[in-house]
Amino acid sequence: MNLMAGTGAWAAFTRRNGARGGGCPRCGHARYSVLYTAADRLYRTTDHQYQIVECGRCRLLRLHPQPAAGELGQFYPDNYWWAPDDSAVGRLEGLYRRLVLSDHVRFVWLGLGDRAPVLDVGCGGGSFLAALRRRGVRVVGLDLSRRAAGVAWRENGVPVACGTLEGSPFPAESFGAITLFHVLEHLPEPPACLQAARRLLAPDGRLYAQVPNAACWQFLLLGERWSGIDVPRHLIHFRTEDLEDLLWQCGFRVLRRKFFSLRDNPTGLATSLFPQLEPMSRKVRQVVESPRTRLLKDLLYLAVVAAALPVTALEAAAGAGSTILVEAAKR
Repeated sequence: MNLMAGTGAWAAFTRRNGARGGGCPRCGHARYSVLYTAADRLYRTTDHQYQIVECGRCRLLRLHPQPAAGELGQFYPDNYWWAPDDSAVGRLEGLYRRLVLSDHVRFVWLGLGDRAPVLDVGCGGGSFLAALRRRGVRVVGLDLSRRAAGVAWRENGVPVACGTLEGSPFPAESFGAITLFHVLEHLPEPPACLQAARRLLAPDGRLYAQVPNAACWQFLLLGERWSGIDVPRHLIHFRTEDLEDLLWQCGFRVLRRKFFSLRDNPTGLATSLFPQLEPMSRKVRQVVESPRTRLLKDLLYLAVVAAALPVTALEAAAGAGSTILVEAAKR
């Protein structure tokens, strides 16, 4: 059946107008309001100023103008993902990341049952899949970066294919679960990815998707300083209703949702307030620092993260946490 028939605005409009079309990718409306102007605060890949705009009809938030497909790659540095290193600080970072990743693992594990294998789209170095594999789950990764795929296999023993979900070679209905952690907001055409996921999922399969929450308190208070807008890499800024409408139009129904992530919410607030301390940003920008300085900056950043924990937990308890994580099934 054609899941986008009728209203079908998400897919139909992006196919008709392309990523740089002037209208809203959800409803096609041409008019919008400018909320903020922002640049790349985190990785400084460009000095260009972009706008965060709100559709005048459906209120979807998006980056404007949308970068052309050929421009997107320049905003993703080669080391745009975490990989372990053998230094003492690197080992400490690895322990911390395994600890906070347990929150994601638990959420997926609770709904997974005996469904397998699990495909993680945008898997990076494979840490999440390695954690699932330690629980006996069969796993496969997918990433655009060949370097990330190499790290996933070399460091974590995770098999990874390179490419997009739409162009992947996997047979239909071959996965018990697919995870899309912080993927959809990066895509010019999210429906294409979700329709591919639906095709690849078994009839009783599960989809796990996570995006920043544009209705969170952090965005309301910090505006263009909120790390969740991540200009210019984040092309669409979802509220809960936006994400769930997109999933429904692509043939999914939401089973569970949560607004807190131990890995993402406290660190997101810390990064919003002190982007110069964020470890990945320092790595990508190739900041020159001694091991002692690196350790001190990491500890200071961790202290800010710890201080942010109760604030972000309260935010999430009010249904306004800075991330939305959902479990969905085919409808």
